[in-house]
This record gives sequence, C-alpha cells and structure tokens, in this order.
Amino acid sequence: MAHIITDISRPSEADMALARSVTPATIHEAQDRSGALDPAIQPVKPGLTLCGPAVTVQCTPGDNMMLIAAIGTAQPGDVLVVSAGGLRVQGGFGEVLATACMSRGIAGLVIDAGVRDGAAIRKLGFPVFSTGLAMHGTVKETVGSVNHPVVIGGIVVHPGDVISGDDDGVVCLKRGDIDRVCKAGQAREEKEESIMAALREGADILDLSGMRQRLVDKGCQWSGTVNKMDRTA
Repeated sequence: MAHIITDISRPSEADMALARSVTPATIHEAQDRSGALDPAIQPVKPGLTLCGPAVTVQCTPGDNMMLIAAIGTAQPGDVLVVSAGGLRVQGGFGEVLATACMSRGIAGLVIDAGVRDGAAIRKLGFPVFSTGLAMHGTVKETVGSVNHPVVIGGIVVHPGDVISGDDDGVVCLKRGDIDRVCKAGQAREEKEESIMAALREGADILDLSGMRQRLVDKGCQWSGTVNKMDRTA
C-alpha cells in the first residue's frame, strides 16, 4: 500500500519515562522474553542508545524514497523503524539523512539493511542500528508506506510502539503494555541489584539463585572429583 499517515498515537511522557528507566534486555525479559529484533541489527557504534515511539516505514529493497518521506513527517523523539527487505548490500542512509534526522530531533534509526558513511555517522553520534555498513547506493523510485505495521527483524512493529536499543540490540514494547512491563522490569532490576550486592559480600551464586537445589531436583549429582563419578556409561 502506498500511503503515508502523518498523525499517530504516541505514548505519554510518563510512559516514555518508564520505558527509559529499564534496559532493552530487561524489557525483553519482563514481557516473557519476547519483542527482541534479530540480533543482526546492531548499533553502528558501541554505546549508542535510543528509546522512542516508532515511526514505521516500508521501503522497497534498494530504494530509500519512503525513508526520506518518513524523516519529513517524524516528530522530535521518534525512532524511524525501516523495513527494507533485509538487504544488507544497500546504503540508503548516510551522513546527509542523519543530519536531517538530527535537525528534526529524531531519536534514532532502526533498519534491517545496511547504511553508509559509517565514520561520519559515528562522529555525529546519531543512534543508528543496522545490519552493517555498505557503500552501495539506492534509488528513489518506488512508493511504499509510512506509519503502517511493518515486520522487521522477525517482529511486527506498529506505529507508536516503543523501540528501545543499546549494545545488546533492539526490542519492541507494545504501547498498551508499557506500564505493566516496565514496572515488572524495575522489580527485576532491583532484585538483580540486591543479588549483586550480596555477591560482592561473598555470597554463593548457587545458593542465591536457588540453582543448587534446582540442579539436584533435576537429577544432577555432585562429586568432589572426577574420579568419584560413575563411569559405567
């Protein structure tokens, strides 16, 4: 469908603050280990992060026309989420478009394809998550859609969903699940902090995690040395 939607529903500022309070990996865990995009989609520079409402873009492989259209309609804080057919050998986003995004206050780009001008994008510090770098140019010929649901990295993303990314990759958080998932994530991170504090004081990870008894319950046998193990198998 060749169609551009300019007005989408976005999470509230309070919901976005909740989403930013937990890591992408914690979001993934807190929503039953779901929502993580293909780990091939990674930041072009270690340490880059993004978190914002999705502006979804459907591009034809090798064509960046709709990406440019989306930049012109996105609002400050939005994340461009571009489904481009998974074509790694295309560089339809580079320094010029990164500069355009930054001038509009766009929070970042997630694309299932290559980008180019890697050194310049890293210097700008604009958060770009892609499948890698490729110098191959693209055309501007084929219309597509902006702000319709897309599939990227194996995940369906709707306009206004929260997209969060860091060195671990990118996760999609459905707009209606923000409060539940992020509060569960906060509780998870608080529990992990208490565990790490105990570990620093010398606690045993097997006991803290309950894993010692769990291993026994699953039939795991403990032995002091390998020589004492049953070798009848």
